[in-house]
Amino acid sequence: MIPRFKPTLGWDEFAALFRRNTGAVEQFEKEFAKAFHAVDAVAFPYGRSAQWAFFNAVGLKNAEIIMPAYTCSVVAHAITLSGNRPRFIDICIDDYNMNLDLVVASINEHTRAIIATHTFGYPQNIDKLEEIVRLGEARYGNKIWLMQDCCHAFGATWNGRLIGTSGDVAVYAFNISKLITSIFGGMLTFQDQKLATKLRQWRNNLYAKPNILKSILRRLYLLSIYIAFNEKIYGMTWWLQEKSSLLNRFTKSYHLDEKIHFPPDYLERMLDVEAAVGLVQLERYTSIIATRRKNAEYYDKHLRRRENWKFPRISDGATYSHYVVQVPDRKQTVNEFAKKDIQLGELIQYCIPDIDGYQQLEQRCPIAEASSKHTINFPLTLDDVSKICAANDQSV
Repeated sequence: MIPRFKPTLGWDEFAALFRRNTGAVEQFEKEFAKAFHAVDAVAFPYGRSAQWAFFNAVGLKNAEIIMPAYTCSVVAHAITLSGNRPRFIDICIDDYNMNLDLVVASINEHTRAIIATHTFGYPQNIDKLEEIVRLGEARYGNKIWLMQDCCHAFGATWNGRLIGTSGDVAVYAFNISKLITSIFGGMLTFQDQKLATKLRQWRNNLYAKPNILKSILRRLYLLSIYIAFNEKIYGMTWWLQEKSSLLNRFTKSYHLDEKIHFPPDYLERMLDVEAAVGLVQLERYTSIIATRRKNAEYYDKHLRRRENWKFPRISDGATYSHYVVQVPDRKQTVNEFAKKDIQLGELIQYCIPDIDGYQQLEQRCPIAEASSKHTINFPLTLDDVSKICAANDQSV
């Protein structure tokens, strides 16, 4: 079965599991900052933990933080668990990013931060975002922190500018579904050395050093990924995901959309073995993005347009974490392709204001609601996606 995504892993990542890797975290921070044009980078166990740490380190409490309604729920969880309130903004249908005109209308005297998520690898207009922040600060006399959420958009550009170089801080995440992986992990990047140093000191004072057992378990987890994503075996992996509850215990420990919580180890530092894998992946980054762009363009030219399917646009600055199509009946389409041994993804199946824990905020975001019900994504990490297009041609 063809998986909905497949991490780009080779022998070098495999070999990294069996080295001591002393000092790899510091090296990963240094190389990541260099690759993404930052003055410094600070590593964390998860992207959500990195966001939570930033809000706490800069002293944000009881504040309103603007964010999109259509993104991973852990962004809202990080805001809430840091003692702040999310203010949800509806999205634009053409790129699934926040409607910046609605951001302008939503800024008020309680606004202290904006999280700009570059959804599915599509860059937001960072020039307009920076202007929105400047005008909001001038009007209300408060600092408004601008965080670029690059978890879907490593290396995406807006008019030639890397999105992560805009604002006060950028956040990245490295689980196996992201553009590059360090098994798990997250990173904050900065253009201000003083702010970076403040976050590193805050992390060092609060985050514990992981024990040897965690290091062993992370290694075993990545080894299992090599096996689980083998095309000949993936049919069993799919069955365990979709037809059984055997993987639920692990999944629910790390992420539940409807429960505002963090993984149990969110206050432990990134492991050296994770950073070592991340360093290898960083070397592959250019080819990984090239493959995604090539496949997105292939789909755009060769994936048959069925009636009432809405296709994504091709953008020079996008890095395509996902190739997202809106379909009238998502369940029917997913099941149809599964019968042809092709797994289609269903990434964001909710509008955050509609899920438990956030409904009391009474914010309606109709475009986000519609997108949550109708989006699917096609695999982008394969060397050859022509067979997927051929399967679509054969569909009734």
